Amino acid sequence: MPLDAYALNIEQLVAAAVDLVGDRRRAVLGIAGVPGAGKSTLADAVVAGAAAAHGEDWVAHVPMDGFHLADVQLDRLGLRGRKGAPDTFDADGYAHLLRRLVEEPDTWVYAPGFERTLEQPIAAAMVVPPSARLVVTEGNYLLLPDPRWQAARAQLDEVWYVTGDDDLRRARLVERHVTFGKEPTAAAAWVEQTDEVNAALVASAASAADRIVVNGADGWSFSH
Repeated sequence: MPLDAYALNIEQLVAAAVDLVGDRRRAVLGIAGVPGAGKSTLADAVVAGAAAAHGEDWVAHVPMDGFHLADVQLDRLGLRGRKGAPDTFDADGYAHLLRRLVEEPDTWVYAPGFERTLEQPIAAAMVVPPSARLVVTEGNYLLLPDPRWQAARAQLDEVWYVTGDDDLRRARLVERHVTFGKEPTAAAAWVEQTDEVNAALVASAASAADRIVVNGADGWSFSH
């Protein structure tokens, strides 16, 4: 992939994200997509591009991953084997955080992070400063019609849906699970039995996105 083609596409994506701010005090961009589609990679690229253009304190990144229920809660609910499904997140807490980011732009807003080695949320691991004009958040379920997730969607100025080659996506998921401690056979089984079930649910809501972003062999692009 030529470097200049990649840079051009990223610049277009960054420009589209920055344009959301306009004369708003703050804009919040959501990035949705199935597991392994490249949501975090796109979010990181948009944040880096906006920071390069406007300064690091002008943009913030708040992933949905910090709202995973801790394993102790999943065990209590009998959901440990479905970790990553919509009902294994604190969707209400996530919506509340997004609402604070929109309604309290002049305060320091703390947000939980997620430690992938431990696979556990970490309280107040990140903070959004008052200087942040653009906040980027990403997660699988931003477009679901469930009322709890719709409450989160209502705080977002746009939601972009990331899509790409499914075979490559599944291979990346298996590799990710292996990297964070699963045996290869267990990782492949988790992808087929858990991640792909969640992926089908996420994909069913893709038509509700404001834009479709294609994670292709030649870089990123908008499909509409």
